[in-house]
Amino acid sequence: MIKPFIWQDLFPHGKDLTEYYLLSDQYVSINEHDNRTLITVDPKGLTALAKQAFYEASFFLRTAHIKQVASILHDREASENDRYVALQLLRNAEVSAKGILPNCQDTGTATIVAEKGQSIWTCCNDAEALSQGIYETFQEHNLRYSQNAPLDMYVEVNTGTNLPAQIDIAATPGDEYKFLFINKGGGSANKAALFQESKSILAPEKLVPFLIAKMQALDTAACPPYHIAFVIGGTSAEQSLKVAKLASTTYYDTLPTSGNALGRAFRDLQLEETLLNASRALGIGAQFGGKYFAHDIRVIRLPRHGGSCPIALALSCSADRNIKAKINRHGLWLEKLERNPGRFIPEKLRTPGDSTGVRIDLNRPLREVMRELACYPVGTRLSLSGPLVVARDIAHAKLKVRLDAGIALPDYMKNYIVYYAGPAKTPEGGISGSLGPTTGGRMDGYVEAFQAAGGSLVMLSKGNRSQQVTDACARHGGFNLGSIGGAAALLAQDYVSSLRCLEYPELGMEAIWMMEVKDMPAFILVDDKGHNFYQQFEQDHCCRLCPSQSIK
Repeated sequence: MIKPFIWQDLFPHGKDLTEYYLLSDQYVSINEHDNRTLITVDPKGLTALAKQAFYEASFFLRTAHIKQVASILHDREASENDRYVALQLLRNAEVSAKGILPNCQDTGTATIVAEKGQSIWTCCNDAEALSQGIYETFQEHNLRYSQNAPLDMYVEVNTGTNLPAQIDIAATPGDEYKFLFINKGGGSANKAALFQESKSILAPEKLVPFLIAKMQALDTAACPPYHIAFVIGGTSAEQSLKVAKLASTTYYDTLPTSGNALGRAFRDLQLEETLLNASRALGIGAQFGGKYFAHDIRVIRLPRHGGSCPIALALSCSADRNIKAKINRHGLWLEKLERNPGRFIPEKLRTPGDSTGVRIDLNRPLREVMRELACYPVGTRLSLSGPLVVARDIAHAKLKVRLDAGIALPDYMKNYIVYYAGPAKTPEGGISGSLGPTTGGRMDGYVEAFQAAGGSLVMLSKGNRSQQVTDACARHGGFNLGSIGGAAALLAQDYVSSLRCLEYPELGMEAIWMMEVKDMPAFILVDDKGHNFYQQFEQDHCCRLCPSQSIK
């Protein structure tokens, strides 16, 4: 029997409950053409919308996200470190909302996903007009340029504009132009993953442990608490990945909660709850142990080809920088973001500074600092004061080339803690731009060689480090410290007392810097005895799941 043709939208969104404000009633006009009403949008309107959207997404967060962070402070089951990280994130949001220091130092890859109603007429290259707005925002504000252009397969230069952007525009029925603007930082983008599975994975006893294992493997390098999204299925691997990315921004929250025989996308709320409970049992918490590894988890089921079952994973980090917008006959509209995040900080927690960690004076030989660090177990909270060297990916690559050529590491790599970071632009009259840690794991391949040469003996970064780093620290007496990810504006305002370029100024934010800090919070994550803070949670979780396998 031949089935009849039936059209169904693959992604049947429910009612949009987003609260918007009118950015401008200019740039839009109504015209009649061939008995059709066309909404004509001046290209300058696209530029103005993108410019304001990326400004707001860089300095403000959604109220719903802020409320989730604040709720950690009032949860008796949250660990002390969960609450400490949440408080720092709220303070960071309050600093960023002043509009001077962006929420995160990695001001992201500008991404625009848009649906253009067929009654909208722009008479321009929409991507060009939108890119102009991105350009103006990054030129006018204290945002970091993070995009590198390849001159050949191996040589790159920073574009100096944060362009090119990723812009995807689809034609749809209707008389509205809908947008999702995303500032996607490298740390969270790097955690996107695709797993090519088969029908055999589609059983609860297989799928649930599979998803929990992939979630645990995310570690903390992308600044939790996370908004995690899984997509099961997809007509292609590309579709699965894209839907996961958008789902992590709440874009698909209004999908139905059941499927049908035509193959519509839907959310599985029961599996979402199962995975959220599992995330809280991992023990990883909001970066340094506890309950709040994730704020929420979304699971979307898609149709699939019979011979494949892609599974995609994506997340949005504590710098949850997303904003929706639309253009219709009434003008340009932007989603309302939270302008006063400080209202969510309890008055009793408004004590400035941080005096809760073990005070570590960095104004002395590094070996003395290391002897003091050796007295404390992994997980110890520290308060650092004194000089640090700031260096990240390209700087490490350049120093490795010198080392391989028989040139000794510079003394600053041997005499100071090395902080993996790259600052955003410094505000006029300020000391530093937003300056949070970058993912330590990207520098893992340098550690053994550098420590053997007397450098990088104490490192400061975010996220888990590999076994080779733990082994190197045990072999050479080194340490890896953890810095709170997602609090870059707060760090620049409250903890940095000076910042100057040491070497490679032509690299911009990738240059090597000397930084002075006062009472900067940190945690011991890997010590000189081969102990790794995060491995404790992995072992504890394994013992809870398989008590018969625990070591006695």
